[in-house]
Amino acid sequence: MRIHNTVIPENTQWDIIIIGGGATGLGTALDAASRGYKTLLVEQSDFAKGTSSRSTKLVHGGVRYLAQGDIGLVKHALQERGLLQKNAAHLVSKEEFIIPCYSWFSILKYLTGLTIYDWLAGKYSFGKSKYLNKKETLEALPEIKSKGLKGAISYFDGKFDDARLAINIAQTAIENGATLLNYTKVVALQKSNNGIVGIETEDTLTGNRAKFNGKVIINATGVFVDDILKMSNPESKNMVRPSQGVHIVLDRKFLNSESALMIPKTSDGRVLFAVPWHKHLLVGTTDTPLDEHSLEPRALKEEVDFILNTAGEYFNQKPTEKDILSVFSGLRPLAAPSKSGGSSTKEISRDHKLMVSTKGLITITGGKWTTYRRMAEETVDLAIAHANLNAKPCVTKNLKIHGCTDFSDNNYLDIYGSDRPKIEALMAENPDLTELLHPHFPYNKAEVVWAIRNEMAETVEDILSRRLRVLFIDAHAAMEMSKSVASILAKELQADKNWEANQVEIFNNLASGYIYQPDLKLPKVALAK
Repeated sequence: MRIHNTVIPENTQWDIIIIGGGATGLGTALDAASRGYKTLLVEQSDFAKGTSSRSTKLVHGGVRYLAQGDIGLVKHALQERGLLQKNAAHLVSKEEFIIPCYSWFSILKYLTGLTIYDWLAGKYSFGKSKYLNKKETLEALPEIKSKGLKGAISYFDGKFDDARLAINIAQTAIENGATLLNYTKVVALQKSNNGIVGIETEDTLTGNRAKFNGKVIINATGVFVDDILKMSNPESKNMVRPSQGVHIVLDRKFLNSESALMIPKTSDGRVLFAVPWHKHLLVGTTDTPLDEHSLEPRALKEEVDFILNTAGEYFNQKPTEKDILSVFSGLRPLAAPSKSGGSSTKEISRDHKLMVSTKGLITITGGKWTTYRRMAEETVDLAIAHANLNAKPCVTKNLKIHGCTDFSDNNYLDIYGSDRPKIEALMAENPDLTELLHPHFPYNKAEVVWAIRNEMAETVEDILSRRLRVLFIDAHAAMEMSKSVASILAKELQADKNWEANQVEIFNNLASGYIYQPDLKLPKVALAK
């Protein structure tokens, strides 16, 4: 059978089938395939469409979790941070974070805590935390308020491009023998007297249905895990309580720094970051418990107001709603406690939960991007034991992610790592592909062609949202690029003008939700309880 451009032999018996193409699912596919297991992954939309493309772009141990006393979680995350920087050097970089302090007690408290943070990192340390006096602080962060400023604490953590990493992990899994299908939705689980033995899917682009048999099925669908569990047992209780995290993107002038700002305690006890990202400023996040989940969650006005007001307390120039270039929301799949009813996300575990849901079905949920590799290792270990697979050791600690290399000339194409020369070759072969998609961005037509041919991009949204990231940076600019991108897509996929026009319309309707309009009553999209 053929699904998209992937030919799959009929009656293939898979060792491991993974449902979900976010960080956890992709990591699990890579772990399984690199051990030699026959691995299939299906994703209902594009890879990292949901939570995994909507993070704060941090590869970190979690300073907040250290304050909560979760030493084990922090230590493991710091180790994984170090491994990720080594194995995906083109996407993960060290970033200086600065905590402005307006009291001497704050300086002592944060320097002590971050010294412990450094110590927990051990050989994976990104750099030593230190005190900055007032002058040094204002040199590093020239646009923060100086009144009452005593100094700051500088520490180091990681920064990355989440959706780009997801695509590169997908490529690495394929290179190791995995089969990955995007736009392939699970509509039913295949059952036998002995439990779950496979999945039934629908190609959301063509409507075609297919069945796949597997020795073990892994449910790694993030906030959608309960939907899959209910296919197995309609009476099953929810495992997940989604929490919404909102981010806004501003012009970089509001911070005017290569260092990031960390606000360790806001008015309601949250942590807020302002992080330089793709030559803009990413500010977030929030932590709002929700009762519903969606592929396209929308920011609440109170969440955006909170971010603007909190940032305004630190910035010399207070950002307003009109300064927001893009606003996006992600739903964290927080593992719910056994006794529900609490509304605070502080009552919900940040760590992951791994369990055998029923014979043949394993569920993994919770966790965070930084620890995706470790979560995947634990998941495959459990799958081996549960399905009596021939045991093979995990090899991902030292496995380089596709593209891993370290360029030093600061070219924006460096984000493609070792694929950069191939994109440059495309441009050399066809000079028309050097044409920019937008005068304010460096992205060109060659990158669109590359994404279609090599990164499984199927739609305008795939390209402008998760391959080039423009929708998350400047929604208006993304809409202005949509026609050009749709034209290239149509040519590459041999689609007609009606398809091309439909792609532009679909994308622009989607992108309008990333333009902050506090008074607009947005319809709920694909909600499920």
